[in-house]
Amino acid sequence: MSRPLSKESRIPAKLKVDKNFQPCTVEVEDELYANGIFEFNITRFLAFIEAHAEAFPIELIALADIPDYGGSRLDEQTLRMADLSRPALMAEIAPGQYNLIDGHHRVARARRERALTVPARKIGCPEHVAFLTSTTAYEKYVEYWNGKVREMRAGFGNSDTGISGFRARHLRDRRSEIHEEAKT
Repeated sequence: MSRPLSKESRIPAKLKVDKNFQPCTVEVEDELYANGIFEFNITRFLAFIEAHAEAFPIELIALADIPDYGGSRLDEQTLRMADLSRPALMAEIAPGQYNLIDGHHRVARARRERALTVPARKIGCPEHVAFLTSTTAYEKYVEYWNGKVREMRAGFGNSDTGISGFRARHLRDRRSEIHEEAKT
């Protein structure tokens, strides 16, 4: 779950590598979502959330707050049939930054229909880490998260930066990563 960022605790804790980490197993029919090297088992993730729904309340998220990477690669029939009442899934990939990891067709349909919001569940770090499908992805994620925490700590030492400066840098970095991935 996301943690409120009070003045004293604006910066989340670093993650510690769990030497006993076991990647989430993948069955043949499981739906997976890859965000760079970070691959999540969406099927198991959703089953866990359903079993613990009270811990992951549904929120209305403004579509303007969900980056639009275009829906041209999405299957048109699936997009037309997307159930807008079913909540999307957003995971805290960097401190305070939630990425859409399930519900791309629903979000694209909602945009097409000019909706302003979509229902979604936001899952904070470290809850989503258990659904990474490889040890390498897990270790890289811990490294990535801790790097973002270090950036935030450095930013808070400078009066010109802070959480908003951190978010702006993160969004700029993420856009660059996406453009580089699109080239390959």
